[in-house]
Formats: sequence, structure tokens, C-alpha cells
Amino acid sequence: MKYKLLQIFGVLFCGSAVVLGAFTAHLLSDMLSADALQSFEVGVRYQFYHGLALLFLSLSPDSKKFMSRTALLLIIGTLLFSSSIYLLSLSTMYGDTGLPALLGPVTPIGGLLIILGWVNLLVGYIRA
Repeated sequence: MKYKLLQIFGVLFCGSAVVLGAFTAHLLSDMLSADALQSFEVGVRYQFYHGLALLFLSLSPDSKKFMSRTALLLIIGTLLFSSSIYLLSLSTMYGDTGLPALLGPVTPIGGLLIILGWVNLLVGYIRA
């Protein structure tokens, strides 16, 4: 994966996490339950952390296949994990929309992809 693409995703993840964090603190804090608010904040935190991870990966002087695979797993995993948490948290404002049943499995799949990304990075560094 090209370093520029990693940088773009890293900046998008971090920048939008800041916006979503502010959105949560100033607008959603009165609209969501404490549990839904806490879940939303977990999504923001994971998105920010993995945006930083992508930025760090983009600083590597050499392009290795395992880094591209790691980046892809982190990008897809973070999109699935955080987006599903955002939607699930917001769905609590609208009653039973059926969204939790649809998105419920997406969150752990995203989390698994994130974990696999970190494991792939570790194995890649050990083998390098």
C-alpha cells in the first residue's frame, strides 16, 4: 500500500475522530444514554488510535508486504468496528429500528480484523 494512502487514511481517521469526539461531548451527551455515549466514545478512541498507527506505518523507510497487509486490516477493521458502534449508539435514540440485529455482528468482525492487523505487524517485524 502506498505511503500517501496510509497518510490520507491516518489523517482522515484522526481528524474525523476529533470532530466526532467534539460532536459527542457537545451534542450527544444530552441525547444518548450513558451506555450508548460510552460505546460511541470507544469507537472514537479506536478510530483515533488506528489513525495514528497508520501514520506511523507510513513513516517506515521500506515498503514490506506485511505492512501493506497490516494497513489494509487496520483500515477495514477500524471502518467496520467504529462505524458500527457509531450507528448502534445513535440507533438507541430512535427505538427499535432493527439496526442492532443487523450491525451486531459487524462490530466483532471489525475488532477481529484490527487484532489480526496487529498480529500481522508483530509477525512481520519478527520475521524481518
